[in-house]
Amino acid sequence: MNGRPARALVFALITLTLGCVAKAQTSPYAQWAVVVAAGDDRAAHEDVPTLAFDNARRDVATALIRRGFSPANIAQFSLDPLNFPDAPSEATSLKAIGARLNELSKTASAGCLVYVTSHGSPDGVVTGETLTAPDELARVVGGACGDRPTAVIVSACFSGVFVPALAGPNRFVLTAARRDRSSFGCSESDRYPFFDACIIESLPVAADFADLADRARICVNHKEIEARMRPASMPQLRIGERFRALAQRFAPPGG
Repeated sequence: MNGRPARALVFALITLTLGCVAKAQTSPYAQWAVVVAAGDDRAAHEDVPTLAFDNARRDVATALIRRGFSPANIAQFSLDPLNFPDAPSEATSLKAIGARLNELSKTASAGCLVYVTSHGSPDGVVTGETLTAPDELARVVGGACGDRPTAVIVSACFSGVFVPALAGPNRFVLTAARRDRSSFGCSESDRYPFFDACIIESLPVAADFADLADRARICVNHKEIEARMRPASMPQLRIGERFRALAQRFAPPGG
């Protein structure tokens, strides 16, 4: 008699575990090709290193996995691939990002997600040793992902410059700042840039990409007011109608 309750509990736990695995496997985003890249390792306006971008790279990828993206289809990039050996990464460069995105998109063909966190300028975003211009990133994304639903998120100062080049009917484009504004939170002491912190905070509860963008933009505004950072960064969003129609809800939190 004493063994029956224990066996019942074990059976219930196994059933729950299998149910969570099934949810992950049936997530509409399980077959998306994903790249998450930390493009720089220097603090803003300082000649000292920062882990803010690498912290964001690692924890954005973890949050995506928890919302139904498959770890097998996620490639991470870092200026120092030895950082966080529990979250392996490759050395950041636009060429390497393009090669891995092409490779992943051949097997994970449902859609694409590209997330870059780094320093930026009105001319583009830092990706390793070079500055990647909007049209260069657009060529990489278009070449690998074609007309499938594609989300591109750029976390950097002046990252709004990427919106015109990346926007399209099948695209979701979210940037940390307007094309003429800085974003905040990449000093030596920051754990994450403000925008990345808000994405990480919002992913566990967001229903879908549009909801993620709304939550992140509200969160960024609150952080900037609290820290008295001005002028406001004003994150930018563009969602194409085909993306809005094709993209679905994230998997349940934790599943």
